[in-house]
Amino acid sequence: MQDGAFSETFRAQLADLVRWRRDVRRFRSDPVDEDALERCLTAFRLAPSVGLSEPWRIVRVESPAARDAALRNFKAANTAALQGYDGERATLYAGLKLTGMREAPVQLAVFCDESTVKGSGLGAQTMPEMRRYSVAGAVMQLWLMLRAEGLGMGWVSILDADQLSVDLGIDAGWRLVAYLCIGWPETSDDEPELERAGWEQRSLAVPIERR
Repeated sequence: MQDGAFSETFRAQLADLVRWRRDVRRFRSDPVDEDALERCLTAFRLAPSVGLSEPWRIVRVESPAARDAALRNFKAANTAALQGYDGERATLYAGLKLTGMREAPVQLAVFCDESTVKGSGLGAQTMPEMRRYSVAGAVMQLWLMLRAEGLGMGWVSILDADQLSVDLGIDAGWRLVAYLCIGWPETSDDEPELERAGWEQRSLAVPIERR
């Protein structure tokens, strides 16, 4: 790297990494190497956060009881979500695989500590949601680092967040941002699974308005 700029080769590889990052829902049963996982989790230590508050709180969901509670939560939320569709859309939704919670060897619940005093509220007094955005940004860095190791990650959002917090015994001041399934993907594909299934198409351009 010279003068703060990375090489053209690196930039091309970075673009490939971003393109090949996928929301994975189909995992192999192979265990995840703990050293590789620890390397990836440094994404949180290196991530930016509003006021340097570092509000992320990570819970590794390992016990059969905790995993069963999370999966039951998803099933209930997914059944409720299906009721919001009808006709062909409902049929398509019912056929989608929307979580890898049964198979993923590593599962993390990532919370935002909205009561943290770290950072002394800098940047969050007018926009307290910036703490949650900081957690989301850190999760994205984790996603890319996992992909660089060949690992896949799926972000489960069809959940009752409050109930999951109760089931996991989470502090009252924490709010769920992401439930993450991590493992070795069954296949590698640079096309979103929802696009392949016909649910939606990726936009070809970024909409930018000028004011």
